[in-house]
Amino acid sequence: MPVRNNIRSIRKERGIKQLQLAEDLQVTRQTLTAIENNKYNPSLELALKIVNYFNLPIQEIFILEEEKE
Repeated sequence: MPVRNNIRSIRKERGIKQLQLAEDLQVTRQTLTAIENNKYNPSLELALKIVNYFNLPIQEIFILEEEKE
């Protein structure tokens, strides 16, 4: 089951630059770009840092998509 995320839209709604978020989370901007583009899933530790950073429930940030049969 693929995992999507709403990090980019939440970040933009809050007026946070990608580089600022990457620095705050202690990752590279390239890593954050890959995560936002759903090309890479963050580690559990990084996912929890993102949830804490935005102070939102995890299901508002990460979405587990059901596979179609």
